[in-house]
Amino acid sequence: MSNLPVEPEFQQAVAEITQTLEPFLVKNPEYRRALDVVQIPERVIQFRVTWERDDGTLAVNRGFRCQFNSALGPYKGGLRLHPTVNLSILKFLGFEQIFKNALTGLMMGGGKGGSDFDPKGKSDHEIRRFCYAFMQELSRHIGADLDVPAGDIGTGGREIGFMFGAYKKYRNEFSGILTGKGANWGGSNIRPEATGYGLVYYVTEMLKDLDNTDWKGKKVLISGAGNVAQYAALKVLELGGKVLSLSDSTGSLIATNEEGFTSKDISTIAEIKLARKSLTSFVEQSGVESRFKWYLGERPWTLVEKADVALPSASQNELNGEEAKALLKAGVRYVAEGSNMGCTLEAIEIFEESRKSVKSKANTEGLIFYAPGKAANAGGVAVSGLEMAQNSQRLKWTSEEVDAKLKEIMVTCYKTCWDTGKEFSEGSILPSLVAGANIAGFIKVANAMRDQGDWW
Repeated sequence: MSNLPVEPEFQQAVAEITQTLEPFLVKNPEYRRALDVVQIPERVIQFRVTWERDDGTLAVNRGFRCQFNSALGPYKGGLRLHPTVNLSILKFLGFEQIFKNALTGLMMGGGKGGSDFDPKGKSDHEIRRFCYAFMQELSRHIGADLDVPAGDIGTGGREIGFMFGAYKKYRNEFSGILTGKGANWGGSNIRPEATGYGLVYYVTEMLKDLDNTDWKGKKVLISGAGNVAQYAALKVLELGGKVLSLSDSTGSLIATNEEGFTSKDISTIAEIKLARKSLTSFVEQSGVESRFKWYLGERPWTLVEKADVALPSASQNELNGEEAKALLKAGVRYVAEGSNMGCTLEAIEIFEESRKSVKSKANTEGLIFYAPGKAANAGGVAVSGLEMAQNSQRLKWTSEEVDAKLKEIMVTCYKTCWDTGKEFSEGSILPSLVAGANIAGFIKVANAMRDQGDWW
């Protein structure tokens, strides 16, 4: 009997990467020791957060920071504020973050943190009091050259601002200890857009390699309605694609006309989400019923008859095996995760089996080309890394400069995944991007750890 707690999300993440590393480990068995070491966080911090509600009563939450690996640089990863947050979820996210950050080519380690605090339904004053209480302890454990957190689910510009202000008061210094800061006090251009834009840039390379095509006319399913989904949708529209769906925890909104979502629709939804309301607020607006159908409590993957691309951009394990089969039936050829671990292991196996079945580029029918989140959604942390670089130099790059650097990082990341996947994928003419991402990220981190004496 193990003395370790049951941590399903973390165990799933470890199982997924271990499985895909096997072809590399067979040829390089000494790296199994590195895999044993890298699974254990360098440090886990857990603390109590007490704060005052507007009615004067006491509230208490759990705060966490999982500083997983610093072989490539300061710990880097978001702070999630959501009632489902626990150590298993943060360890899974931190573990994935190690290899995602390695794939950007920037010098960043991996970490993750947050609290089971729920910002929904809270006043601005309550959120400020929580953020100040949370940072009172967290400020002891972070720093520009130690650990640089960022936003995540539930942690937007408002929360980052409150936390930054708290750190400044507690530590008496203005330092780049958080990314996702306001544009006029140390934040980077393109940071809010980065994950969504980067996701689309990554898939652009997949479209070129598989079908020598682009986004024009492509029918795209997107889940989620937050920053990632919004900006992915806007970029898809800009490049000529059609967005058929958005969703949130209450259900899915499916376009019933040829046009799909417009940029105006997405701007309206962005305002609704900024007010922390559900998509039902959009459904209730006049004129919406004639263009969209609302599916209460359902995800979008089984709700359309025909699509080309699916971008899970909401949360972990949001696309399962049955839904993967539905996507195959609908003719979807590309799935790329805007969310972290958006697909279950069963779904990934279905996608990978479809890839392995392709023996000739002349016959790729029934294929789904799959890209994991640690590569496809690395754009967000990439621009966070660029924000850190700008803070260190005390300067600010233009939107065009940051966007160009983001695109270059995502294209390089894709090529790394393709080339590494090609080297270690057997039985198909198409490389496994999930194997390529895991192996390339792991090798980079493991080699740095060996050089620093963490394994031998």
